[in-house]
Amino acid sequence: MFAALTLLLAVPSGAASHTAKAASHARVPVEERPFGAVCRTVVDGSDVMAYCHNPYPEPDHVGLHIECERWWDIDADGTRVEAGPAQNVRLTGRCWKEVRSAWVSHQK
Repeated sequence: MFAALTLLLAVPSGAASHTAKAASHARVPVEERPFGAVCRTVVDGSDVMAYCHNPYPEPDHVGLHIECERWWDIDADGTRVEAGPAQNVRLTGRCWKEVRSAWVSHQK
């Protein structure tokens, strides 16, 4: 125990602090920038509309997805539309009958 304590005190203080500083810089997390358009989805009978606004400087590719209530009604995945910085986009789609759910997906 005494030998281990003596060895610990014998290490130069400059070398020990330099190693600790180098390790702390390697663990600094990279800050994520905010991303993603803000979207509002409106269902009116069998029609679906989504209004998206992108307040951020990076473009967001948004897509409307619609799940229809009836088993025979075809669900829809709309094509992606680019919402540029400070841009508004409108996405539309529909079912033949009732809409079960609708949502917007985002992609960088």
